[in-house]
Amino acid sequence: MTNIFIDHIFAATLFKSVINIALLILCLYPIVGSFFWFAGALSYRFIKTNKRDDDWQYIPAHNEEVMIEETITYLFTQLNYTNYEVLVMNDGSTDKTAAIIQRLQSVYPRLRTVEIEKNKGKAHAFNIGMYFAQGEYILSNDADTIPEKDALIKYMNFFIHDRDMNTSAVTANMDVQNRTSLLGKSQTVEFSSIVGVIKRSQTSINDSMYAYSGANTLYRKQFLIDVGGFRQNRATEDISIAWDHQMVGAVPRFAPNIVFHMNVPTTIRDLYHQRKRWAQGGTEVWLTNIKKFIFHPIVHRYQLSMFVDSTLSIIWSFFFVITSLMFLILMGSFLITGNFERVYHGLMLSFVFVSFELLAGFMQLLAALLLDHHGAKLKYWFFAPLYMLFYWMINPITVVATFIPALKTILGFGSGTWVSPKRQSL
Repeated sequence: MTNIFIDHIFAATLFKSVINIALLILCLYPIVGSFFWFAGALSYRFIKTNKRDDDWQYIPAHNEEVMIEETITYLFTQLNYTNYEVLVMNDGSTDKTAAIIQRLQSVYPRLRTVEIEKNKGKAHAFNIGMYFAQGEYILSNDADTIPEKDALIKYMNFFIHDRDMNTSAVTANMDVQNRTSLLGKSQTVEFSSIVGVIKRSQTSINDSMYAYSGANTLYRKQFLIDVGGFRQNRATEDISIAWDHQMVGAVPRFAPNIVFHMNVPTTIRDLYHQRKRWAQGGTEVWLTNIKKFIFHPIVHRYQLSMFVDSTLSIIWSFFFVITSLMFLILMGSFLITGNFERVYHGLMLSFVFVSFELLAGFMQLLAALLLDHHGAKLKYWFFAPLYMLFYWMINPITVVATFIPALKTILGFGSGTWVSPKRQSL
């Protein structure tokens, strides 16, 4: 009886220790993650040695009458490159997009278009265009996205060497075009401090990458064919294709020296819907590949860090939402019962935790703004602290909100069709 009692005590103690360690990891995850990305970005800048500072490009377009003419005109008149054509995939547009394209074809002989009668999503349009494209390389360029003038020349530098045989795609560095609003300025900081730093870190670790940029990425056509094209029932084709490429051993590249300018959501509502789609896409690829990592971890060892971080991110999202609700309920009960001292202590502990998050985020932000465009965006640091808090809160909320839709997609009930936010001419 004594031995059994001791065994039970040991088991209970071990279980309690495991739970405490797990809770500690979840509490510290966003802070440790920021320091990890910070170190990875510095590693990319100072340690990584293989970074480098006839084409076909096409534009997926659905109801893009506001932006399509400006984008096509720019692509034909401003790019410092000659050996390319532009193919516009008119994905069931119901506005004047088709008429604008037809008029521009008389001006630019290298402009072609494919009319898709019914909108079935960007991935569907991309897969059709892939087989109409005659070039070996395909630049996906959104209708509201403007690449820099030397983009194609710089892109091709990633494919011309013997060591580039396994390069599946190169994704460029995002910059915000419509940065007149507070939300636009804040996202300018986000793409440098969060997206840019994370992509640098991922590239410096095993040449992995969670996602290409759907707005502007140059693909090697053969690797698109090798993985069966884009998954048409996914919320985010750029995330799913990046994982598909890496799961077959292909290598994605990030090119921070290639800049493209894109329009970002200008309202909280549009931003939230965009982040919901991104969150669902991330969960979908995690669910799609979870069996491969569990049963074949050695085979996919180079992508294992990516999978582990995605797993922690999803678990932490649920942890954050659940504990935040518990905290609000607890603080509410203390207020109702007049226990103001406990409310004060709870708020102080929260303040300490948030301060550590802001410190970690500030270091990540500072590294990014110094690395990106040689510090040209440092003037936007003022808009960062509150937005970082908003970013950290909105991400877990969208992950939790879209987990069931993502699960339905994996079970065969998903759709790659989604509605773009309304465009405004600049």
